[in-house]
Amino acid sequence: MHPLWSDVHQHLPRVWRTVRAYERDPAAQEDLVQEVLLAVWQGLPRLRDPARLPAYMLRIAHNLGASHVRQAVRAPARGNLDQEALESIADAASDPGDADTQWLLDALRLLPLPQRQVLLLQLEGFDYKEIAEMLGISTDNVGVRAHRARKALQEIHDGHQ
Repeated sequence: MHPLWSDVHQHLPRVWRTVRAYERDPAAQEDLVQEVLLAVWQGLPRLRDPARLPAYMLRIAHNLGASHVRQAVRAPARGNLDQEALESIADAASDPGDADTQWLLDALRLLPLPQRQVLLLQLEGFDYKEIAEMLGISTDNVGVRAHRARKALQEIHDGHQ
């Protein structure tokens, strides 16, 4: 077993938050987390800098999450998911408890994939330069996507109050 595998566990909450932002269904979330962990396990021997483990794991989670969304888009429609998400946001806004987290996750699912990725990574504490490296885009592009994502979230929030 790779010596870094024991460190993977401490970063699982970040992976779960990322996966929850890409997938609503709990069973599919579990499957996606398993895919992420398998990819991390397979790739650990190629990770040169152990300090980069969190970024490495989240890059895999975002790439697999994006692939998951692309596959879901190509699949036959199961109903109006956007309407479901909007209703969930409205319900979460009136529900006490962990409603803020659920509202945010539901709202993030409404964002276009490029904006969702940037905002999720920013919420995990990565700066523009790190996000740019992880996604293979410029730091200016990260800023544009983050600005658009925040603006879209504000519009969703204002539309459901």
